[in-house]
Amino acid sequence: MAGQVCGTRRAKASAPEYQGALESLSVNASLPEVLARGMEELRSAERAGDRREEARCGLAVAEACRRLGRVEEADRAWKASYRAARSAGHEGAMAWALWSGGTLARQRGAFRLAYRLLRLAAETGERGGDVVVRGYSLAGLAETGRIQGDYAAVGRLHEQLLAEARRRGEARHTVWALEGIAQMHRNTGAYDEALALFEEAAETASRAEDRRGWAWALRGIADVVSVRDADVERALSLLSQAEEVCREMRLSSALAYNHKMRGNVLYRAGRYEQAREMYALALEEFHEMDEPRGTALSRLGLVKASAHLGRDAAHTAADLAELRCTLDRIGLRHARDMVDKAAAELGVGPLPAQDGQEQGGARPVLPAVGAEALQSADAESLR
Repeated sequence: MAGQVCGTRRAKASAPEYQGALESLSVNASLPEVLARGMEELRSAERAGDRREEARCGLAVAEACRRLGRVEEADRAWKASYRAARSAGHEGAMAWALWSGGTLARQRGAFRLAYRLLRLAAETGERGGDVVVRGYSLAGLAETGRIQGDYAAVGRLHEQLLAEARRRGEARHTVWALEGIAQMHRNTGAYDEALALFEEAAETASRAEDRRGWAWALRGIADVVSVRDADVERALSLLSQAEEVCREMRLSSALAYNHKMRGNVLYRAGRYEQAREMYALALEEFHEMDEPRGTALSRLGLVKASAHLGRDAAHTAADLAELRCTLDRIGLRHARDMVDKAAAELGVGPLPAQDGQEQGGARPVLPAVGAEALQSADAESLR
């Protein structure tokens, strides 16, 4: 069941981004452990002059730093991993570094760069014969489009990647795809379908002992039961279970999104003071890790809760107008629509029309990955 701790043994989830000397690391290894091991093995590879092993260990360092919210270190690490892989002439390792860089770019709200790097990663992985990194990179493209609210562009790709992951028995990727499809259903109001998929994701993650995927799935279930059933206590209980995993594994981003969702659940229940406290906590966490999407969504929750607690309409309208500009700049279509709905809900709309155009809203190029040359990448991004 969704609320049970992972434990049923079947095919275990793997972490293909932990490679070389780090291949034995579990998908559930705490991020500080991954970072410490990664740095140790990276120094050993540098002393040995093993450029391919440098690339592999650098990838783990980049991913640990990214997930810990240490974005500047993550940026340096993935670029160093790419340079080492390129020096070794290993396209698979180059693709993994590009995937890490693209994932970091999405986390930082740089969607155009995310599309570019993830597309290059998929192409490079295909050339190098690494089907896993190609799949992860296509999944990254799909997730980037989904986060921007471009469901028409990426819905079919999510389904294709889910079928591929199931066919190969890749539990972790199956969980990711199920959660992505579930989120699209949830955002379009198909709550029954969303709940079924989130529950399947939680059960799949539990069987595979994928605690990270399980925690994210519980967050999705909590969201749906809060919206559909107004079951506040069950939603909060699920979030508490997920929070334990986030804290044990030091999943900084997942923990911040968990706190934001707790704010959402409390807000829907009319517990505005508690909701405001949770949004403020999430806002601080997202700000510390330089994650603009989470920052903007937490700010939106904070504005809404504060309005219910007496903040005047003029200030609320100004806050929402500023937020909509921010979301336009990032390119988050779905979240921008949420601002307009909030303005109507709070009685301060319609907000004034904006003169500017979206800056971050590049549409995904999906998924005809073929022969685009690596040289077409922005050279500065790989320096």
